[in-house]
Amino acid sequence: MAGVNLRFVLDPDLTPDLREQIIALWVDVTNAGGAVGFVAPVTEADVRPTAAATFAAITDGPDRLLAGYEGDRLVGVLIIADNRFHLKTHWRVLKRVMVHPDTQGRGHGAALMREAERIGRELGLAALHVTVRDGLGLGGFYERLGYREVGRLPGALRLAPGDDRDEVFMWLDLDSAAA
Repeated sequence: MAGVNLRFVLDPDLTPDLREQIIALWVDVTNAGGAVGFVAPVTEADVRPTAAATFAAITDGPDRLLAGYEGDRLVGVLIIADNRFHLKTHWRVLKRVMVHPDTQGRGHGAALMREAERIGRELGLAALHVTVRDGLGLGGFYERLGYREVGRLPGALRLAPGDDRDEVFMWLDLDSAAA
C-alpha cells in the first residue's frame, strides 16, 4: 500500500453535506458495477431510502461509520454494523464497503479494510465479517486481506430474472490474524 495517503475518520459528524456525499458515492459505486445493495443503473432517489435507514442506525446507534478522505474529498466509506444480538457482541459486520470508482487500483480499498481491522482490534473484537456478491471477483481481494470464505447461500441474490448470484460470507478472525 505504498503511496496510499488516506485520512480516516471514525464516527464523523453525519452532516447533511456528508450524507449527500455518501449518497453520491453510493450511486457512483453502484453504477460502476459495485455490489453495495443495488444493481445499476441507480439514481440518488433510488439510494436515498436505504441511505436514510443506514444513517439512522449510525446516528441513533449502534452502527458506526468509517470515512476515508483523500485530501478533503470523501473517497471511501464502510459501516461497522452491530449484530443487534447479545450472543454476537464479540464480532461485527462490515457493510457498504465503498471506494470511489475513479480511485480504484490505488490501494484505497485495502487501506479502508485495514483501518476497519485496526478499529476492530482496538474495540477488542474477536472477528469481522463481510458479505460478498459472487461473480465480481471480490473474494480474492478479501482473501489477500486475511479473510476466508466460511459459507455461501447459493443463488440468494437475484440481480435480474435468470441472474442469481451466491451470497458469500467472508470472515477475519482477529485473534489469529496478523496484528
